[in-house]
Amino acid sequence: MSYTGPDFEPPQPRRSRLRRPLTVAVAALVPGALLGWGVYAAVGGPDDGGGGAGDAAGAGTSAAPSSDAPGSPGGDAKRRAGSSPAPAAGSGALRGKVVVIDPGHNPANFQHPSEINRKVNVGTHWKECDTTGTATNAGWPEAKFTLDVAHRLRDLLEKQGATVKLTQDGDRSYGPCVDERARIGNEAKADAALSIHADGSGTGNRGFHVIMPGPVHDGAADTRPIVAPSAELGKRVAGGFERVTGTAPANYLGDGTGLVTRTDLGGLNLSTVPKVFIECGNMRDATDAALLTSSSWRQKAAQGMSEGIVSFLRG
Repeated sequence: MSYTGPDFEPPQPRRSRLRRPLTVAVAALVPGALLGWGVYAAVGGPDDGGGGAGDAAGAGTSAAPSSDAPGSPGGDAKRRAGSSPAPAAGSGALRGKVVVIDPGHNPANFQHPSEINRKVNVGTHWKECDTTGTATNAGWPEAKFTLDVAHRLRDLLEKQGATVKLTQDGDRSYGPCVDERARIGNEAKADAALSIHADGSGTGNRGFHVIMPGPVHDGAADTRPIVAPSAELGKRVAGGFERVTGTAPANYLGDGTGLVTRTDLGGLNLSTVPKVFIECGNMRDATDAALLTSSSWRQKAAQGMSEGIVSFLRG
């Protein structure tokens, strides 16, 4: 699958013949403009999302997130560089709690077909290491969506005092494989783990669903100790997600509950900590894709997940 999409950079304006006169005029206005901006910044400008329903409707499948949007890969790179340090863990409602966030797939997976197609043991059977994931019809990949939402969710949970670990942060050439994704959560002794995805179903199939582990006891897989707490985590995440985003549960599976149980996913089968997957919407449906490509909606999605996780961890 190719992830070559449309050019998401805004077109550059043509130079005007009035450039020199305008330059003089602008130079004269700069001091006043700077003074005005100082007042504006002091009282606060518009939020980054820049819109509600209008933003989602106008985004379409050709839209992509701004690289400077809070929680986006670009914004997170700035944080890693030290310009905006993460809040210190140890204070807040989630003090002492560990959350592992698993951004599904990897933007570079398609460049490593032999590596991601090798089989790994997921307890009940052998399965491919990873997949490329899906994409919108305009070519924006699921892997970029999941990483963007993961960054937003991490920021929210860290503000609550949680210690947050990501299974990958755009810092790997591919993967990790599904068995390693589970192992990262296990080794972190996570109090909760969430794998973020978007579906690639048919047009007209809309809505989100949360996937919870069913009972598995086979080989290296034994989900029996985590089935009950994972079900509770799943219900809390689904409730928070629906409430904050206003998105309905999937109309094509889960019987309208937004909750699905599966026993074939390595990321769940091999987990020893409470863990669920969330499919935030269907990237192949134009209406859902308009939401998924909206920065303001993705912030709501992260907020809904955060509220569900906080509710679960606080009991």
